[in-house]
Amino acid sequence: MREVEVVVIGAGQAGLSSAYFLRRHFEPETGFAVLDHAPHAGGAWQFRWPTLTFATVNGVYQLPGTTVPTPDPSTPVAGVIAEYFADYEREFDLRVRRPVSVRSVRSLPDKRLEVATDRGTWIAKALINATGTWERPFWPRYRGQESFAGRQLHTAQYRGPGEFAGERVLVVGGGISAIQHLMEIHPHAASTAWFTRREPQWRSGDFNPDRGREAVAMVEERVRMGLRPQSVISVTGVPLTPQVRAAREAGVLDRAPIFDRIEPGGVVHDPGPAFPGGRFTPADVILWATGFRAALDHLAPLGLRGPGGGIAMDGTRVAADPRVHLVGYGPSASTVGANRAGRAAVREIRDLIGA
Repeated sequence: MREVEVVVIGAGQAGLSSAYFLRRHFEPETGFAVLDHAPHAGGAWQFRWPTLTFATVNGVYQLPGTTVPTPDPSTPVAGVIAEYFADYEREFDLRVRRPVSVRSVRSLPDKRLEVATDRGTWIAKALINATGTWERPFWPRYRGQESFAGRQLHTAQYRGPGEFAGERVLVVGGGISAIQHLMEIHPHAASTAWFTRREPQWRSGDFNPDRGREAVAMVEERVRMGLRPQSVISVTGVPLTPQVRAAREAGVLDRAPIFDRIEPGGVVHDPGPAFPGGRFTPADVILWATGFRAALDHLAPLGLRGPGGGIAMDGTRVAADPRVHLVGYGPSASTVGANRAGRAAVREIRDLIGA
């Protein structure tokens, strides 16, 4: 059992930015500890598919106190960012412990927190949870899904377009990952089809700071009310880059409304407004680009979730428990937002514990 002032769970962008600001006021090992489930530095970036390059990635933002690498646009993101994070941990002496799996966080009678892991227990006055979403891919459920005779995989398992050569591939999801998958897979596959629950919201023009603040405010309002957070991209829309425009013009991004059920050989739209006679789309593969959910199961003993299914937040602080801060959750679930949230969380924790 180890005692520290603050425990940080997770060492992606959110966790490392929080640790950076903690390091200004506390000593590692005695003042704070950073626990990371991943086997290596790099957060979720280390698991990204090899064809995600600096030319296609949605955005990489610098960690506080340093600059982000700028390699050739054709360079895969995963290896570069993993190395960048590892160098960052060494430069600022953050002493991340890994791999450590946090099993539960409980409140003790003396108002401290017990963080139980597979490598011992930490006792802390405050907690910064920065576990992100990568380890909780969201798989929707549809009638007949278990009968599908082909292959189903999630974005988290995607390793590039080569494995889909000659196959009929259905991509489900309305975000940037779904669009990137379609654009990569289409030249290799026998056919592709795209299904979303809602009509994609395309965004033309520059994404200026005012639009960014407006989008973040919309997400922030939801978490303040204790509702499940939406992704920032769901309120900003999908950027119409030259590559996306070309794919739309070529018919690669012709979207269809979500199907009603799945059969062994494909998906079915029952008769309705979109397809009065119904429609069957054959498939060998269903690729679920349906996003992720916040990895917060280890916080369940604290009873933080409200009736709305989410956790009511006041900035980065859990409204019902000022000892607990969620960085990389809701409005801070972006590389830019995570840096700002890390600074804010540390400021409030210092006030809480009188440091």
